[in-house]
Amino acid sequence: MSLAHALLTSLLEQPSSGYDLARRFDKSIGHFWQATHQQIYRELGRMEKAGWIQSGPDPEAGRTRKRTYAVLPAGRDELMRWAAEAAPLTELRDEFLVRLRADAVVGPLGLLPELERRRALHADKLRAYRAIEARDFAPEAEPTRRRRIHHLILKAGIQYEQGWIGWYDEALHTLSED
Repeated sequence: MSLAHALLTSLLEQPSSGYDLARRFDKSIGHFWQATHQQIYRELGRMEKAGWIQSGPDPEAGRTRKRTYAVLPAGRDELMRWAAEAAPLTELRDEFLVRLRADAVVGPLGLLPELERRRALHADKLRAYRAIEARDFAPEAEPTRRRRIHHLILKAGIQYEQGWIGWYDEALHTLSED
C-alpha cells in the first residue's frame, strides 16, 4: 500500500485541507498506516502533479494560503485499480523476537523488563481502541455498510493487540520459570 492510496481514501471520505487531512489521518488510518505530516504534504504535491487530486483556496481560510484538496476522476480510478490488486501478506519482522532467540541460545539476557514494557504498550493501545469502539460504535447506532466496515477495521486492531498481550503473558511466564 502506498501513502497515496490511504490519502485518496481519506479525501474521498471528505475533501480537506492538508492540515485537516493530516489530523484526521492521525485519528483514523494512522492507527494502521503511519505517516508524518511532512510526508502527507509531499505526497499531496505528487498526487496533484499526477492529476489524481486538485487543490484550491479554502473558502474559509481568510488571508491564509490554506488549500482544500479533492479527488479527481483519475484519482478515483487509481484507487479502484489499486484496490483490485491482490494485497501481499505482511510478514512479521520484529527485532525483539531475534533478541528472544538470542536469549534462548546464550542464556538469560534480562529481557523481562522489556517484555513487560512492550506488553504495557499493547495494553495501552487496546484501551485506546476500546475507547474508540465505545465512543463511535454504540450498539444503537444505525449499522450502515460504511459503519460496519469501519468497525470491522477497528476490530482487527483490537484482536491484534489482544493476540500480542496473550503472547507477552505467555513469554513472561516462560522467562520467569528459569
